[in-house]
Amino acid sequence: MTNLSSRARKTTDTLLDDLQWRVRSELWNCRAVKAAAVRAKRERPRRPLLLSGHGLSLRVEGGSLLIWNGFTHYPQKQKTYRFFKGELTIPDRIIILDGSGSVSFDVLSWLAEQGVSLVRIDWRGELVCVVSRSGYAANPYRVQWQREMRADDNQRMEFSISKITQKIENSISTLEKAVRRNEAWNKAMEIAYSTLTQLDEMRPKTISQLRALEASAAAAYFRAWKGMPIKWRGISKRPIPEAWKEIRQRTSIFHLAGNRDASHPVNAILNYAYTVLQSEIQINAVSEGFDPTIGIMHEGGDGSAAFVFDLMEPERPATDRKVLEFIKGHVFDPADFVIRSDGVCRLNPEMTRCVVGSLFGIRNKAAAAFAMRR
Repeated sequence: MTNLSSRARKTTDTLLDDLQWRVRSELWNCRAVKAAAVRAKRERPRRPLLLSGHGLSLRVEGGSLLIWNGFTHYPQKQKTYRFFKGELTIPDRIIILDGSGSVSFDVLSWLAEQGVSLVRIDWRGELVCVVSRSGYAANPYRVQWQREMRADDNQRMEFSISKITQKIENSISTLEKAVRRNEAWNKAMEIAYSTLTQLDEMRPKTISQLRALEASAAAAYFRAWKGMPIKWRGISKRPIPEAWKEIRQRTSIFHLAGNRDASHPVNAILNYAYTVLQSEIQINAVSEGFDPTIGIMHEGGDGSAAFVFDLMEPERPATDRKVLEFIKGHVFDPADFVIRSDGVCRLNPEMTRCVVGSLFGIRNKAAAAFAMRR
């Protein structure tokens, strides 16, 4: 009798969890629709088409692109999109957020012909692939510039110091506009201004010295975030970890450095945010003829997008500000997140669409990273 009661309670809890998941998915889905940007009549949409869920499908039918969005909760009607060649409703990029499904080779040709980029981001918020409108046709002069900059110690340091200086200046702006004042905030500002002075008057001689200065400023910057409250509803019925009630450290508990497997909702959101920024800059880098693997400040021996990481540095604080605005502007529910068996935090896929959609105000800044030329 006891076992039957226990199974009945588990079944009831599961049904309630599924119901709350559906309610929150539909809520975030409605917010994503309302947030769609208004565009001029003779202009392509500035926001990407965001796809998520299971059962995604992109194929070419009768010369047009037919897309089935995936399922994220039950019940849900599968949404479809059809785009004809040359029409202004075609987005300039399609972003697939996790999920599962299929894409045909004909789709890749169709997207390339119409100048549409395809980006896939996995559930960790990591970039899986970018299929750019221009493919990879490097400009030999720009690749030569990258190699020469990296080979010349003086030019390499000038480039790197410039990027880190911009990053710290933008960090100060984010602290001023999005982070509450307290002792940690004062300390972060003090270290940021001190670092700027050192970069200007006592310029580091090596990349290692520069990165050490930047790391110290970054640690103080993220410490200023700690303790900022996160608004929740429904936690009396469905408890959350105590650490989730406020912003904590940036580093994941699963790694000595970095945050690949986030255990905190804010860090999981930041992972997606930085990946969106990376995809924006990587698409621009490739289309401009740069080799994304030839870093100037960052090392790229493993074939990673080291040059993209170089260009991302000054833009990260603007992305942080968008994330902080998103967090402060919403009341979250436990159903917005899932804790995996290994402790890693995953986002509700419909909320992920809202997160990613909110980031496209930084797009012009990402493009501005290409103001630098030989």
